[in-house]
Amino acid sequence: MTEFLIRRFVRDPQDVRTPAARGRYGRLAGVVGLLCNLLLCGGKFAVGLAFGSVSITADAVNNLSDASSCLITLLGFQLGGKPADREHPFGHARIEYLSGLSVAVLIMAIGVDLLRTSFDRALHPAPVSFSLVSVAVLGVSILVKLWMARFYRTIGRRIGSTALEATGMDSRNDVLTTAAVLLAAVLARLTGLDLDGWMGLAVAAFILWGGVGIVRETLNPLLGEAPDEELVDRLDGRIMSYDGVLGLHDLMVHDYGPGRRFASVHVEMSASEDVMHCHDVIDNIERAVLEEQGVHLVIHLDPISDDDGEVCRHRELAAAKVREIDPRLSIHDFRMVKGDDHTNLIFDVVVPQGFGMKADRLKEAIAQSLRQDDPNHFAVVTVDYSYASAPRD
Repeated sequence: MTEFLIRRFVRDPQDVRTPAARGRYGRLAGVVGLLCNLLLCGGKFAVGLAFGSVSITADAVNNLSDASSCLITLLGFQLGGKPADREHPFGHARIEYLSGLSVAVLIMAIGVDLLRTSFDRALHPAPVSFSLVSVAVLGVSILVKLWMARFYRTIGRRIGSTALEATGMDSRNDVLTTAAVLLAAVLARLTGLDLDGWMGLAVAAFILWGGVGIVRETLNPLLGEAPDEELVDRLDGRIMSYDGVLGLHDLMVHDYGPGRRFASVHVEMSASEDVMHCHDVIDNIERAVLEEQGVHLVIHLDPISDDDGEVCRHRELAAAKVREIDPRLSIHDFRMVKGDDHTNLIFDVVVPQGFGMKADRLKEAIAQSLRQDDPNHFAVVTVDYSYASAPRD
């Protein structure tokens, strides 16, 4: 069914990277989710009111909140697909994250209200009428939500949308809450136990938990999270595949919304290479990364001296001493300046986020280690924190 809907309503379904293509997929997901949730909400409201079940009514309100979420998601994709303008030169794709955050706030507000209502019913139970109609409605709801969870997950993964993947997780949670409501109705029929209010509390708790999860998913990219390791590895491998590239460091990736990623990196090449040749290689790398991975990459050239045996030997020595302190550490921008009575070894040390040793202590440890090899070696170290998921050599 999912592939049929994609073929029927998405023009050029193979295109999943451009903003226009993502907008078409997002609109399909929003419309399908809106219609399904409105139908489920209407059916559950009718059954809940007819048989006096607060848990079924609560589940209906949950579907209503899901429908509102779909509407906000639909609006988010529509506005996020707007092209860049003078006020927003990087585009409007982050609106998708803001729409997800709005959905989370709405879900949590409804969850709090349902929590209050269900708590009151748990303290003051009221008889609930059992009907095969209610069982049938809840059973159909479970099947529909299972399909919706798979539908959202498929589209979310295809276009790289965390908002749609989170919505898929929310649909999966809805399966659990509806199953709990169905269990309460069956147990009430078989045992006479009135669990309606308690199951309503469980539904409300799941709604709140889902809201917290969506907040977490949407706040991270807005705050500026580290790039995922897969992207870092792809960029690393593509850059290092070019002849003449000796190393890279200071990789930073900025996320301006799905499909709007910009990155910068320092690339090391031999200082003896012709500068026009190096410039051509860098242009080719930037063009290839944009075409293949959709990342706007800006490269800074770092020339390194690789034809001076003494400099190379001291660079390898410094790198080895640093790795002895911690194998996760690496160095770059190495220079050697000889004086009358000592030699300055100048370089940057890349430190992963969360590294336990303070910067001053690390500098002193490196300096002591190098002086053990030669008392005339003075280390001039700059501590450089990695903005990627792992330090790069």
